[in-house]
Amino acid sequence: MSISSVKLSRGIHVVHLFYTVDRVRWTELGAAESQKAQAALTALLAKYNEPSNPRIRSYANVSGRADFAFIIYAAELGLAGEMHHELEACFAPGALKLTYRYLSVTELPEYVTSEEDMKNQLVQREKLEPGSELYAKRLKEMLDRQAMYERYRLYPEMEDWEIMCFYGMSKRRLGADNWYMLDLATRKKLMATHAITGRKFAGRISQLITGSTGLDDYEWGVTLIAHQTDAIKEIIYEMRFDEVSARYGDFGPFYINLRLDPADIWSHLKL
Repeated sequence: MSISSVKLSRGIHVVHLFYTVDRVRWTELGAAESQKAQAALTALLAKYNEPSNPRIRSYANVSGRADFAFIIYAAELGLAGEMHHELEACFAPGALKLTYRYLSVTELPEYVTSEEDMKNQLVQREKLEPGSELYAKRLKEMLDRQAMYERYRLYPEMEDWEIMCFYGMSKRRLGADNWYMLDLATRKKLMATHAITGRKFAGRISQLITGSTGLDDYEWGVTLIAHQTDAIKEIIYEMRFDEVSARYGDFGPFYINLRLDPADIWSHLKL
């Protein structure tokens, strides 16, 4: 079997990678090796620069958890692995240390609006008559909008805004606060409230939720793209008041990163 045949039925693989620089080793390598690494990384990013995938984006981590940060987007699992190895091959052995990695996949939420939900909304909320011209028009509009949303969730084309925040999260399974003991209708209602909070940040936050149950340490990876750090802080703070987070959410470490191309990363890290 070819590794190129290992794909998802729908969606793509996403890998978040964080590295620290071994400053002693880097100094030993000298300026020529540093320039060589920068040129190799620049070429690799140009090679994998599709709107959705295959794609690699580079960042400089802020606050000391790491130095370099990357996101890899690939439809094929084997290609995601190859891109990872090509990335590390840009640097001399021992120059970088992998400090954190996360594998996840794009997916549709379990609570996505169904066509039946749309029809009920048209009848119950908009008071439209099934079979009428206006009913058919509104249903098509809703279906088209839903198709665009699903396309974005499965094959995202993420913005190159200045800030990228990443963290893992899971739903709690503890005593009375066990998310998976709730019925679907209750979970769907709680998530709908959570989505309303998120929509307040349209234009300030671009969000990608990727699934990682059985693939990594948490159940989801959350990538937030923003222009300003305060937008990240505000959306996470506000969402913590939603019951779905306040009662049922467990979170991993937060990684805040600046979107920079290699030359700017070298300058930022003083390499």
